[in-house]
Amino acid sequence: MLFAFSVAPTSADGSGSVSAAVADAVRVVRESGLPYELTSMFTTIEGDWDEVMPVIKAACDAVAAHGPRVSLVLKADLRPGFTDQLTAKVDRVNAHLADG
Repeated sequence: MLFAFSVAPTSADGSGSVSAAVADAVRVVRESGLPYELTSMFTTIEGDWDEVMPVIKAACDAVAAHGPRVSLVLKADLRPGFTDQLTAKVDRVNAHLADG
């Protein structure tokens, strides 16, 4: 299962950036050992509910250290029995694109 999420404090630092808080959240994901992909807007993590949800909660807790309020956006692709979908889904789309 894939879980794409974006977590950030609701207030930015003096420059308008939330990158330090987001880096703390990504550090939590990285330390979880679960497969993940970081993009400019979301972090996608792969695993089952019981593996991923505590990681997302810990990422929110890490961001909460930067301010009193946290925003979380979460999207999930719930497809039990499938693994390695971080790249496999993209590979399938690219195969269709190559076919014209």
